[in-house]
Amino acid sequence: MRPFYGLGTSNRICITNSIIHKMKKIVFIVFASSILFACGSKNQKSEGTDSTASEAAIKVDGSSTVYPISEAVSEEFEIENPSVKITANASGTGAGFKKFIRNEIDVTGASRPIKATEDADCAKNNIQYLEIPIAYDGLAVVVSKENTWVDHLTVEELKKIWEPAAKGTITHWDQVRAGWPHEKINLYGAGTESGTFDYFTEAIVGEARSCRTDYTASEDDNGLVSGVSGDKYSLGYFGYAYYFENQDKLKLVALDDKNDTNGKGAIIPSKETIENGTYQPLSRPLLIYINKTSAARPEVTKYVNFYIDNASTLVPETGYVALSPEAYKLVKARFAAGTTGSLFLTLKSTVGVKLEEILQSTQH
Repeated sequence: MRPFYGLGTSNRICITNSIIHKMKKIVFIVFASSILFACGSKNQKSEGTDSTASEAAIKVDGSSTVYPISEAVSEEFEIENPSVKITANASGTGAGFKKFIRNEIDVTGASRPIKATEDADCAKNNIQYLEIPIAYDGLAVVVSKENTWVDHLTVEELKKIWEPAAKGTITHWDQVRAGWPHEKINLYGAGTESGTFDYFTEAIVGEARSCRTDYTASEDDNGLVSGVSGDKYSLGYFGYAYYFENQDKLKLVALDDKNDTNGKGAIIPSKETIENGTYQPLSRPLLIYINKTSAARPEVTKYVNFYIDNASTLVPETGYVALSPEAYKLVKARFAAGTTGSLFLTLKSTVGVKLEEILQSTQH
């Protein structure tokens, strides 16, 4: 402290002690005020909010196909529920189920129904799950914008390209159809952890996971989009939403059903053809699975109900096809009832299933 010149020693000491006393008092008042302000702010923040809500977190993973829907739903949910933190990732349907079975996540997206082996693994780990269909997808078969020769493919031609026996033998476009160029086909498709891979191979080749291996595989659909769009002689497939978002870069290929069950020849996937089932056999349901223990938490219950209630609006924005109002009503009732297990495990095949019919058959 600076000395007070011109005063006696005793006066300087007296004044100095007085100043120190006052400074201590000021420091105490400021300190006390800061505590009261902090407490007041904390009380104000927590007013009307559950004390545990500020720490609430929901972990979502799974299908890259379902991811755009979960991302859109999560963003909207967090706006209305800022105290809930949602972590949404897309490791693929298969990888998502593995995390789900290990109890690492609350919700997993799936572009195909759960398998019997996955269901059994859930049971081994004492995990009960709720299965919620959320949208329709039509797998898009695509080529580059520079491709001038392909306007449609039959399912048999697709099988000829993708079946295991095609590896090293069906390598050029003119081997698929006479008159097409003698140029190498560069294939892009779903990785083996993807539900899209399972569904596509079952629908096209006739057996899930039966596929040639000499192609560019990825669970990252945006990477597949880049690969096909930048390669004149490419052919690929992925969820319709990724075509929807990249129409300026890709050419959509119409598909002629192998049994011509629609009676209309080659069909391009669209909202109408996916919804009415004429785009076959690549129309499919998209689903989310919720750990029943997680669903008991209020923030997860609220999130899933929000997901169902807003799907009819958000699903079309992502490029997929919403279920019918009746289907969403049945789905919400299924969730509210806490019905566990899968709708699909007893079916011989999930290709071409009518979702509303399955949901109706489970109502009592």
